[in-house]
Amino acid sequence: MTVQIKTAEEIEKMRIAGRLAAEVLEMIGPYVQPGVTTDALNVRCHEYIVNEQQATPAPLNYHGFPKSICTSVNHVVCHGIPNNKPLKDGDIVNIDITVIKDEYHGDTSKMFCVGEVSEKAKRIIRISHECLLKGIELVKPGTHLGDIGFAIQHHAETNKCTIVREYCGHGIGRGFHEQPQVLHYGKRGSGMPLEAGMTFTIEPMVNIGKRHVKLLDDEWTVITKDRSLTAQWEHTLLVTNDGVEVLTKRSDEHF
Repeated sequence: MTVQIKTAEEIEKMRIAGRLAAEVLEMIGPYVQPGVTTDALNVRCHEYIVNEQQATPAPLNYHGFPKSICTSVNHVVCHGIPNNKPLKDGDIVNIDITVIKDEYHGDTSKMFCVGEVSEKAKRIIRISHECLLKGIELVKPGTHLGDIGFAIQHHAETNKCTIVREYCGHGIGRGFHEQPQVLHYGKRGSGMPLEAGMTFTIEPMVNIGKRHVKLLDDEWTVITKDRSLTAQWEHTLLVTNDGVEVLTKRSDEHF
């Protein structure tokens, strides 16, 4: 497994790409309302990335993916394709943004509530966000990848939720998906130790029901097999000499 340690110049490019990705999520938030289609959200994000940021939406045409963002609604775990179905009051949706700027990627996602959502929906959103934070807290040189996976899995399962195992975080930089794979489950002390200059995502997918998933016929959309609610948050991270820098931090976040 070859993990790329980023140079100071590359890290600065990653900071810029990460900031742009975060800004797309900040921009789109007010438009996530009952009656809007995920395709309309996709168009707005695409135009913002291309015209305002002079950047490139990484998902568009990536291995044939047809849109510029991923929109995963309710029981869709990940890789939901924006479409013409209007969002309705009570839906929850993950919007996943990846921006390429000056050849480097920034990758982040956030959960949004559409109108008034159920307590059950609020709970899975909160627990999945806590799982992400538990993982980020551990990022520093010397931490093993398994330590991060264990902490995320433990928090989800302690709260009677489950972790999707088929999809994971990943190294990122000039490539959209680089080494290492960052599992959201695992054993303490297992996996490679982190070192300064590594950049990767943590993006736990947490289900309120069973962990099993199904890939739909479009070969992108992943749903929970039992159709239970699922939630995901994602950040791109840099391992620093003494901890972590969240490259996709939004203005409402404090790390």
